[in-house]
Amino acid sequence: MTQEKLGKILSSVAMKMRADFEQSRNFKHSGEAGTSRELLVREFLASYLPSHVEAVHNAEVVTATGETSPQCDIVLTDRGTPPFTHLAGYRIIPNECVYGMVEVKTKLDGTQLEDACNKISRLRSLPKKSYRPTPGMIPRSTSAYGRVHDFFPTSGIIVAFDSLKLETIGAHLVTWCNERDVAEWPDSVWVLGKGQLQWQNPDTGLIDVSPVPGASLVQIEAIPAQDILLALALHLNIRFSDAWMNPLDLVPYSGATLLGAMTRRWPGVGVKHHSQPRALENP
Repeated sequence: MTQEKLGKILSSVAMKMRADFEQSRNFKHSGEAGTSRELLVREFLASYLPSHVEAVHNAEVVTATGETSPQCDIVLTDRGTPPFTHLAGYRIIPNECVYGMVEVKTKLDGTQLEDACNKISRLRSLPKKSYRPTPGMIPRSTSAYGRVHDFFPTSGIIVAFDSLKLETIGAHLVTWCNERDVAEWPDSVWVLGKGQLQWQNPDTGLIDVSPVPGASLVQIEAIPAQDILLALALHLNIRFSDAWMNPLDLVPYSGATLLGAMTRRWPGVGVKHHSQPRALENP
């Protein structure tokens, strides 16, 4: 009964998203239309992500070594992320705080798919090393993409309002993935009104939230009454409910920047002396 109720709720959400999408077609400026569609997806994600994960629209990801991601449609980040904001109005996010990215496409074709996959690959390749050590804690790890990571690796999801035939998109994705390591592959592709592309584990035959070497790409058609949104909501819950990060260390991000100049020192404060301590210049 609860499943049916959630399915009906998400069906109405899907209908509203498609109606809002149709309304956005009236925007004369393509940038306004694209932004509107990204915000529609962000609002949906914000409703179904676990509470410790935040969906941030229009963000750029940076590393302590100075590398920068392409501008991302939506970044999924830990809610404890420092609120760095660029003057242009978009967020700047340390890569260590990133759990995933979502690329939003109006109509997904081969070119748009390749663009989204390249952005996911680029962001996932950025290093996550600026964490503070936590003595006494049992080290955590996450298995994904055929490896064990000592951090939560960045997920990559593609969401589209329309596309070519789903089997055509699947064929394009297989071609792109065949030329690259599994660590670069997107986790899933979702198209409103059509269905999803997910990875099937070669050993268990089950659908995985992230691909492993030898995985099969499977096409799953949407059930018209609920569209893709129930499946997407469940996917978000499974993938990100156990998302975690070690304490962020911002010191490496300061690099060689001077934080001040020491001009005076009072030695041995709190220690009894035979004579009064004196201020020392030029320590």
